[in-house]
Amino acid sequence: MQQSVLLIALLMLTMVANSVFADDGPAPITPAVVSPTAISPLDVVTLKDGSIIYGEVIEMMDGVLQIKNALAAEVIKVKWAEVSKLAVSHPLPFHLKEGTMLVGTVEEGEPGELRLKAGPSGEIITVPMDTVTKVNPIIQPPVIYVGNLNAAYTQVVGNAHLTTASLVGDFVARSEQLRLTLLGRYVYGAQDGSVTARNARATIKLDYFLTKRLYWFSSAYFETDEFQDLRLRTALASGPGYQWIEKGDFSGAFKDMMFYAEAGPGYFNENFRTIPDQTSFRARVATKFDWSLFNELVTLHHDIEMFPSLQDLSDFYLTMNNSVRFKMWGGLTTGFQVTTRYNSRPAPGTVTTDNMYFLTFGYAFDTTRKR
Repeated sequence: MQQSVLLIALLMLTMVANSVFADDGPAPITPAVVSPTAISPLDVVTLKDGSIIYGEVIEMMDGVLQIKNALAAEVIKVKWAEVSKLAVSHPLPFHLKEGTMLVGTVEEGEPGELRLKAGPSGEIITVPMDTVTKVNPIIQPPVIYVGNLNAAYTQVVGNAHLTTASLVGDFVARSEQLRLTLLGRYVYGAQDGSVTARNARATIKLDYFLTKRLYWFSSAYFETDEFQDLRLRTALASGPGYQWIEKGDFSGAFKDMMFYAEAGPGYFNENFRTIPDQTSFRARVATKFDWSLFNELVTLHHDIEMFPSLQDLSDFYLTMNNSVRFKMWGGLTTGFQVTTRYNSRPAPGTVTTDNMYFLTFGYAFDTTRKR
């Protein structure tokens, strides 16, 4: 009997202990089922041909929708007019034709319609897709400024006395319809007290954009060079130009590429020191190419201006710059530039071609807003 009572008491103590520890201890872990869309919801773009793109909607500008691919770090571009349905899981600003802007997410609706969940109340607003002009655009300042200034200096004192100095720079101010370009260069060299190089160049050019790509330019070019027997070279020209490639036209490594070409008639005058002045009616043909790589760590540049005589095509003057610039820290840069000048009919006692080589250190700036 006593053994039975003792056994019952031990069983009761065991049950009470289990109950206490069960109350104080952590609850059993039940595996939770989590939807993939709850972790990283993807936007869905359905095209009119039935194709479906999964990723992240970035923006829509100028009738082109950009989607960041869900599987690769590339940007897919499709025409907005080819989009049938859209679902966006993160709030974006949608600009409409009448000037209003709605911010919200988008639920997939009927073809050609957006079910926009806007405002704090989450009210569903149905918007025709053809009334949307922009989605999440980068708002640029009214005027964008881009430029760089590079300098180099060398001095040798001792058995030889050598001094060289150069200053090279460019500046571009761009609004929606106007682009102002300023270029400048000054080079000086002396050895053992004698000047060995002294030349300067300045250009001012104004472009008026008639469309997004087509523009009309007016330019003035001035140059002096003591060792070309040149007091002043003046070239005034005007004519059409075309922006063949603008930054953002391509994606990936080509997204920061720019190229334009222009041509027009002009006035050309060379004021020499020892021979009579030469004035002619010439054309101006020019191109400019810029390509920034590796998130603008490296920039390649090429520009050329040629002034052929319209009376005699074998008589022409050409100036060309090729350079590579490396970003060091902040706006500080270093680079290498080659400048070539060719005059098919130089002054007596001078040669046709001059090449200048610059190893520079400078500062670059760009006020363009980037995503």
